[in-house]
Amino acid sequence: MPTYEMPLLLRIMSRSEVVSTLRRTADAIFEKGGIIRQINNLGTRELPFKMSAHGMVHKKGSYFMFQFDVPPSSLGDLAERYGRDVDIIKRRIYKVEEEPEFECTLEEEMRPPAYRKEVQEMMAIGEKKHRPRFKYNSGLDYYPFQK
Repeated sequence: MPTYEMPLLLRIMSRSEVVSTLRRTADAIFEKGGIIRQINNLGTRELPFKMSAHGMVHKKGSYFMFQFDVPPSSLGDLAERYGRDVDIIKRRIYKVEEEPEFECTLEEEMRPPAYRKEVQEMMAIGEKKHRPRFKYNSGLDYYPFQK
């Protein structure tokens, strides 16, 4: 199962209501056969602009970040269910891409550019592409008759 991130923006509520909303959100993931990896509370802040959701205008909100694994076939159901929840102002589900492995050694970086492997490969490519256009036995390095 791929890993997904879901930032949630909840309306301002009491602590017990926030807990029940987060529990409903987590239960929906568990019902679809998912696993929650992490839940982060990002705090309560002013919204960057007024948002209206479910017939109400919101100026402040509580931010949370869910990280979970769930089968891709159930993402549509989760998005629909969270869209109907009156306590959730905004939500998105993003797939977490694995970072490619990057290997860096200090010894390689400290070499002068002409001795680095990548630079030597680029120089080899450049030498292959550079070909003189004129090679007749005239002794000139260009073709005088403009072929």
